[in-house]
Amino acid sequence: MKPEKKYPKEVYLNGKWLKPDEAFVSVFDRAFMFGDGIYEVTPFYKGKGFKLKEHLKRLQYSLDQIQITFDAFSLEKLMLEAIDRAGLHNADAAVYIQLSRGAGARSHFVPEKIETSILLYAFGVTLEGFEKKTWHVMASEDKRWYRCDIKSTALLANVMANEAAISAGFHENLLLRNGYFTEGSHSSLFFVKYGVVYTHPEGPEILSGITRAEVINICASLNIKVIEKTVHFDELVEVEEVFVTGTTTQIIPISSITHHNKKVYTTRKDSLTKKLQEVFIKRTRR
Repeated sequence: MKPEKKYPKEVYLNGKWLKPDEAFVSVFDRAFMFGDGIYEVTPFYKGKGFKLKEHLKRLQYSLDQIQITFDAFSLEKLMLEAIDRAGLHNADAAVYIQLSRGAGARSHFVPEKIETSILLYAFGVTLEGFEKKTWHVMASEDKRWYRCDIKSTALLANVMANEAAISAGFHENLLLRNGYFTEGSHSSLFFVKYGVVYTHPEGPEILSGITRAEVINICASLNIKVIEKTVHFDELVEVEEVFVTGTTTQIIPISSITHHNKKVYTTRKDSLTKKLQEVFIKRTRR
């Protein structure tokens, strides 16, 4: 059964706080027509933003890449206000931000005069207990475009990949490009071989995950070697542990991987993943 998602009680849209059924955008908004927009999700542990600056920095990177002129860091006060207005200042939550290039007569080129549209809201999430979860996942071909480093609202390929997994009873879909793993449909991906952690190198084929970077940082603090190198499908026979990371996913181990209806990986260990989870909990809850 698919998890139920609820609307927030209130959203910020272009200068106003509104109820969801009062918030509207133009049918000529370019995010609506072309997916011409950027989004970001930032976690708040007991009302405190985790890696807030890093999330805004990633938002700014994506805006710069598609040439939307906007100061992402100017949204920090609004994010804190959203948490407060939602009554989540002592709860686990997240803030969603979406910036559209704006509305204008439909054209593939960008109109000269156009005003950025801002959507922002806070919502409660369950961040505790992730260390007790394990995921069974599937693997399939990565059919996304070649600028996955841009956190674009144009997520149709990701949606299709995740829907294929959820509909088939899996938790996530791990994506393969030319036989090499890139990332999940909505998560970063790590492998452990002979005590060494492997993850896809930064670049246009993956999103620069904030939690991913924190895990690499934790590994350094524990003297665990990390190699940013792609892992081929055929290397699964050597893999001891697999885990995924994400803003609200945090760190979750993979119990099994199924490819073309055949189980191609079953976890052999979980000790390293558990160490990372323990340190991550300390860092987010301190």
